[in-house]
Amino acid sequence: MKKVGLGILAMMIAIALNSTGLAQTTKAKIQRFGEDRRALAWKTKKWTTSDKKTTWRISDPWGGLNYAEITKHFCDTVRAASGGRLDIKWFPTGAIVPAMELFDTTAKGTLDAFHSWPGYWKGVNEAFIAYASVPFGLDVEGYNIWYYERGGKEMFDELYGRYGLVPFFCGNVGQGLGLLSNKRATVIEDFKGMRIATIGWYMDILTQLGASVIPLPGPEVYTALERGVVDACEFSTPAASIPSGLHEVSKYVIQPGVHRPSSQFDVVINKKRWDELPDDLKAIVEISAKETQLWAHAWQENLNMEALKIIGKNAEFVKMDDATIVEFAKTSFKYLEDLAAKHPDVKKVLDSQGEFKREFAFWREMRSGVAPWPKEMVLKGKLMQ
Repeated sequence: MKKVGLGILAMMIAIALNSTGLAQTTKAKIQRFGEDRRALAWKTKKWTTSDKKTTWRISDPWGGLNYAEITKHFCDTVRAASGGRLDIKWFPTGAIVPAMELFDTTAKGTLDAFHSWPGYWKGVNEAFIAYASVPFGLDVEGYNIWYYERGGKEMFDELYGRYGLVPFFCGNVGQGLGLLSNKRATVIEDFKGMRIATIGWYMDILTQLGASVIPLPGPEVYTALERGVVDACEFSTPAASIPSGLHEVSKYVIQPGVHRPSSQFDVVINKKRWDELPDDLKAIVEISAKETQLWAHAWQENLNMEALKIIGKNAEFVKMDDATIVEFAKTSFKYLEDLAAKHPDVKKVLDSQGEFKREFAFWREMRSGVAPWPKEMVLKGKLMQ
């Protein structure tokens, strides 16, 4: 009887909804929920296949790092997708210009394009770091959502556009390894007076926490750590750290990498060269950059698994306690607020990223508790990411 009664009630509600038109309205709203902006832009576009062959030159700042494989992957994808009509020839770091001259050289047109970590161009505009790695900022998922769907791309285009350049996100390698160190540090007091080699915003944050920070060029970090000139350094992902050999002269790896929730790379093209491309090749470049964005993260994280086995043979992994991580966060957020107050471009991008994080927080919290840990860990109560 209860089942019959409930069935009648459900039928009555359905009739009532139909009588008011609510059912049709709800259905219509669901049908229209979500639009592909690119589909709208391309709806009436007439595509033609150009037969002109174009050759570009690209370089990067990666030197001996495996990140150069990301540059080459992008070039290969463009070459394949265009059937060789756009051939982007890769030149290793220094073959044409030194690493830190890539920006100016490409803006002038001597190079056609470069691959980089946007934070390298801090001296051009402080805001570039916000598109690269922000302490307690966006992870890979966050950068992707914010860039592709929340206006990040338009802001990025505008910033680089001031300098005659056209950028695309092109490879995110995930969270950075923490500090490679010869001094154990797990609580905030341990970092006071600690001599650390790093650069960028993290350098200022560590200084405010009482560390003695020494900015060093990459090639000098190994010797400084080996000889005790510095106690610790931060570098990049586990996989990228292997070629540097820093793990061989470190006793500890201090986790987590609070300074680098992810590392976002880009490919940047001289605007005149970009404007000369036919539309079909422009589309291929953009799609190839997005394909590289997807591949680079999967490739790097897979390498990280093996890299940590190698690093663990020489160094002990230690973790900061929760109170220390919170203290890092407090100092970082205050630093970023002060920075934004001084630099309108920084404020613009950090405000946008902050709004996204706040709006995404509810769903992030709702979906928590089902992190993909191995069965044995889940059954022992390991749930949270």
